[in-house]
Amino acid sequence: MDLVLDPPRGVAPLRIGMTLDEALAAVAGWAEPKVFRREDAVTVSTSCGGVGVEVLLEDGRRVTAVELWAPGGGRRSDVRVLLDGDDVFTTPAERILARARERGRRIRADEPGHPLVPGVSLGFTRETSQDVPRDPSGSPIHFNAVLVAAEDYYDFLDFPEAD
Repeated sequence: MDLVLDPPRGVAPLRIGMTLDEALAAVAGWAEPKVFRREDAVTVSTSCGGVGVEVLLEDGRRVTAVELWAPGGGRRSDVRVLLDGDDVFTTPAERILARARERGRRIRADEPGHPLVPGVSLGFTRETSQDVPRDPSGSPIHFNAVLVAAEDYYDFLDFPEAD
């Protein structure tokens, strides 16, 4: 199975703007979802073939972001998380970012462990305490999480370092 990132619209079958009920229906058939409520926010936590899935309803009403996590502990999954045809969790992180640049996307990489793509609102995580392959600088070779959100999700940040 493939989970295809479609920034800034979501990760099929999850779409930015869905209600909680729609999001729960979209993940039916995956691992039993857990719903966490706090103040005005709701998080749905589930997994698809070992890939962790967090559905964020930060306003408590509509999906504002979807975050996917690579299977940890050396586990493998038959589920691929694809961005423009590349598997985010098995393609080297530098290649994912280079391909984004080739497509005309700006990258904010002032925090190397958390590069962002403004406008389409992709946020990557490349930090882990797990024993994973690392590049000469000590950074994990692959991303271990990716967040997809609406195009204005990161607008509160200043992007002077984006290239």
